[in-house]
Amino acid sequence: MKEKILSLMKEIASESDIQLNADISSATVLLESGLDSLGFAILIARLEEELGYDPFTIMAEPVYPQTFGELVAIYERFAP
Repeated sequence: MKEKILSLMKEIASESDIQLNADISSATVLLESGLDSLGFAILIARLEEELGYDPFTIMAEPVYPQTFGELVAIYERFAP
C-alpha cells in the first residue's frame, strides 16, 4: 500500500509540475510532502479509482491524517 500511494503521489507531482519531497517516510508531515490541497484531493480520488474504496467515507469518524504513515495506515485498516 505504501508503494502504491507513494507512486501516485509522484505521478501527480509530475503531472502538476510540483517538486515532491525526495525523502518521504512514515514520519513525513503530509503538508510538507510537496503536494498541495488539490494534489491531495486528486490523490484520494485516484486511490479510490484504483483500490475501489474510500476509507474516509467508511470510517465512523473521518480524520485527516497528519503524516504519510497515518495515511498509509488508514488505507490498510479499511481495505476490503
